[in-house]
This record gives sequence, C-alpha cells and structure tokens, in this order.
Amino acid sequence: MSVFKDKTLLITGGTGSFGNAVLRRFLDSDIKEIRIFSRDEKKQDDMRHFLQAQRPDVFGKVKFYIGNVRQREAVDFAMSGVDYVFSAAALKQVPSCEFFPMEAVRTNVEGTNNVLLSAIAHGVKNVVVLSTDKAAYPINAMGISKAMMEKVAIAQGRALGENAQTTICCTRYGNVMASRGSVIPLWVEQMMEGKPITITDPNMTRFMMTLDDAVDLVVYAFTHGHNGDLFVQKAPAATLSTLAQALKEVYSRVDPKYGESEVKIIGTRHGEKLYETLVTREEMLRSEDCGNYFRIPCDSRDLNYDKYFTEGDDTISQTEDYHSHNTRRLDVEGMKELLLKLRFIREDLGLEPRTKAKDIRSE
Repeated sequence: MSVFKDKTLLITGGTGSFGNAVLRRFLDSDIKEIRIFSRDEKKQDDMRHFLQAQRPDVFGKVKFYIGNVRQREAVDFAMSGVDYVFSAAALKQVPSCEFFPMEAVRTNVEGTNNVLLSAIAHGVKNVVVLSTDKAAYPINAMGISKAMMEKVAIAQGRALGENAQTTICCTRYGNVMASRGSVIPLWVEQMMEGKPITITDPNMTRFMMTLDDAVDLVVYAFTHGHNGDLFVQKAPAATLSTLAQALKEVYSRVDPKYGESEVKIIGTRHGEKLYETLVTREEMLRSEDCGNYFRIPCDSRDLNYDKYFTEGDDTISQTEDYHSHNTRRLDVEGMKELLLKLRFIREDLGLEPRTKAKDIRSE
C-alpha cells in the first residue's frame, strides 16, 4: 500500500458496503486519513461508534463529512486537501430509480460530475468512479443513469488527457454478494423466517463477486489507470437456481430444516435482465486483456462526423459481449465455496465471532 502512504483518501457514499470494505482494507495501512462523505448521519454515527469501540488504535485516521454529492459546496468542503477519491455515492436500487428517474440523474450523473469537477479544481491526483454491469446495454433507469455517469467520467478524463494533474477512470462490476439490499441477505432472512425463497427466474445468471473483489478492482484501476479508462474484473457467474441451492446447503449446517426450504418462482420483475453484460462487444473490440481484468481505453476520437456516420467497423459484428451467460459458470459446490467467504455467513455458521447485530445480514 506504499502508494497510499501519508495520503488522504475521500470516499463518497462512504457509509455503504463498499466504504466499509475499504475501511477494513486500509485502516491498518500506512494511509494518513480516510474521509467518509455521505448524507446519512445515522450510518455515519453507527460507523463512528463501531470504530471507537473496535478499532481505537486507528480511529483517528477516519474523518466524517455530512453532505450530498448533489451540492457542489458540500463536495468542495470535503475535497480540500484530498489526494485520492473513490466515487461510490449513488442511487442503486432498480425500483427506486425506475419510479423516480430524475433522482437517479441528480445523484448518479450530476452528483458524480460535481465530484469530478471538484477533484479537478482541488488538484486531486486520482479519481476512481464505481459503476455497474447494468450500465452496459441498460434497460432500466438505474442502468441508464450509471451509463451516463460513465460517459461523464470518461469524457472528463479524455478532456484532461495524458500527463494531467488529475487522472479519472471507471470501474464496472457485477453483483456484489451480500451488499445492502441484494438477494443473498433477503433469501437468508426468508429461510430463517420459514418463508419460501422467492426466485424470479431460476435460469437467470448473475456475476458473483465479493466486496473484497470490488476493492481489488478499484485498487487495480487506481494503480494502472489512464485518463478515461474503464476497468472490468473477470468474474464467475451462477444461475439463481444454483445460488438458492447452495444457500440451502450451507445453512443446513445451522439447522437441517433450512436445507428443505421451499423455492417459489415469482417471475421476472420489471427492468430485470436474463443475464448481465459486463463488457459490450464494441468495448471488447478495443479492450486490453490484463489477466484478471479487462482495460477498456476511452474512445480517443473527436467529434468528427465521418468517423461516426459514414465509416463502420465490420469486426464489431464478429465480436461477442462478455456477459454472465458466457463467463465461467459456478456449480453448487463452487457457489458454496464463494458463499463461505462472506463474513455474515461465517458468523451465522459460528466460524468467526459476530461483529454486527444478529439481524444485520450484509457486508
């Protein structure tokens, strides 16, 4: 972590699952200060009390800033003296964004732009913007707003160019297992309450990543990115049917009755895809294979209409997307192995001490 030595890191949306994962990763490093910027004072208070009680040796490294990325003045106040930014503030729930799309625009697009402009104005060295697989071929308001967020970040990075004081790049990742509001905690709660596990479509596939994977991706982008780059981590996928069966078998260790939990098919919800795309075929065409990651450099063309409207590229039609139907597919045993990396599941199984209230099942 030497690149972070004596540096100040700002995390917008820092009280979310990603922010908590970054704290776990960086608190014991040689970083000087981590600033948590968010609009939720209750989550900040919970985080503050947890750190005071559990990590008094490093608590002084963490500073809290109340504010909303929609307000440039609040962002500027938190940005002063910052070296690096992880931009994670977002509206992420598909139904919320679907019914209130302008709220998604104000936070995900305009809010992120505020963060970028503030970072540039304050001479921040590196900004990594967090995106989602729903931004690739988006079909819902959340994905559309995240796609626009990517476009804004990439355009700002392209405009800055190489050798600029500030470097801006994006990361895009799939389903982060057991993040707040995700399906794994929901299904565990349903089993615990004796209710059926509700599955939309058993053949639906989703990429499976842990929060540590998400942090690894952001750190990789931070250390390898050029202005306007987009980074994607290669990840395995599983069907919802496989995920549900793996969860049942894991929790049968707690009580055999959980292994007999009913599975109820409820049908695909509005705005859901059968599979998620992490890299489109247009992006795959110019991607660089970095082993565990794809690096997609920004389109360096300017607004030259001939290149957009009269010249094509026949190789695009020969290239395939990278999506959750054609990546490495996990079977039940592989899915169980991944589930056992989740902190709250290990706590439920008694494999490690509980650090949160028993009813909090998220990372």
